[in-house]
Amino acid sequence: MHHFQCCLLGALLCIAIHPDVLRGQSAAEPHIFQVGEDLVYNVRYGPFDLGSIRVLALKREEIPNHLVYHTKALINSYPKVPFVDLHATYESYIDTMMYSHKFIGKLKQDDWWDFSRYTFDYDRKMVFLEKGEHDTVVEKRDTMALDQVYEDGLSLFFTARQYLLSGRTMTIPTIINEQKVTTRINFSGERDPVEVDAIDYPVDAVKFEGTANFVGIFGLTGDFEGWFSNDEARVPIMAKMKVILGSVTIELMQWTRAGWVPPRAKG
Repeated sequence: MHHFQCCLLGALLCIAIHPDVLRGQSAAEPHIFQVGEDLVYNVRYGPFDLGSIRVLALKREEIPNHLVYHTKALINSYPKVPFVDLHATYESYIDTMMYSHKFIGKLKQDDWWDFSRYTFDYDRKMVFLEKGEHDTVVEKRDTMALDQVYEDGLSLFFTARQYLLSGRTMTIPTIINEQKVTTRINFSGERDPVEVDAIDYPVDAVKFEGTANFVGIFGLTGDFEGWFSNDEARVPIMAKMKVILGSVTIELMQWTRAGWVPPRAKG
C-alpha cells in the first residue's frame, strides 16, 4: 500500500488532539456527523485536474460500549491523466469522541485490490494489523502497542471538523502505513473568505495551518492549509498542500447534506 494509507486528508483534514483531551470530551453526538452526507472534491495540480475524492457518512452502528459512525472515502484519478492511475478506498469506524476503532484501506493493483485492516482494541492497548491482496487473502498479520488513542487516515477528516474552533495548536497520534506518525495543526480560528468554482459567492470559512509528517495520496506531505465552512457543519471547502514537486489544491465541487447551504461571507 506504500503511499496509500493516509490520504486526502493530509490537506483537508489533519488535526491534532492530545489523548487526554479526547477522552475528556462528552460522548454527545457531534453535529459534524450526518448520515447520508456525501462530499466530492476535485484535486488539482497547477492547471491540471488529477482526480476526485468522495467522502461519505454511511450509517451509525453500535459496538460494545460505543456508538460509531461508519464512514468511507473513494479516491480516483481521472482517466485521461498521464502517468497517474490511482484507485483507493478507505473505511473508518469513528466513535463520538472522535477516535478510530476500525480502519480498512484498499488500493487497486491491476485487476485486484490490496488491503490493509486495523482493528483498535483500547482495553488491551493493542492494534491488530492485517495486510493482504485480492480483497480477502491475508498475507501478513502483526500487532502494535497502543499507549493512547489513535486516528487513521479517514477519521482525521472528521476530527478536524470537530475541533476547527478549538483555538489550539495540537498534535495527534495517527497510524499511517503501519507506522505511528503525528500531524501538527494550528486551529487559530481565523475567519477567511474562500472562493471555489462550484459556489458562485465567497464562502464564510475558518482557516487553519499545519504540517503532516507522512506521505499520502498524490504525494501529499509537509505543510498544508485548509478552509472549512464557518457553521455548525464545518464542511471542508478547500485545502492546499505541498507535494514532492509543488502543491495541490483540493476544492469542494459537489455536496449532499440535508439542510446545508454554504454560508455566504459578509461584505
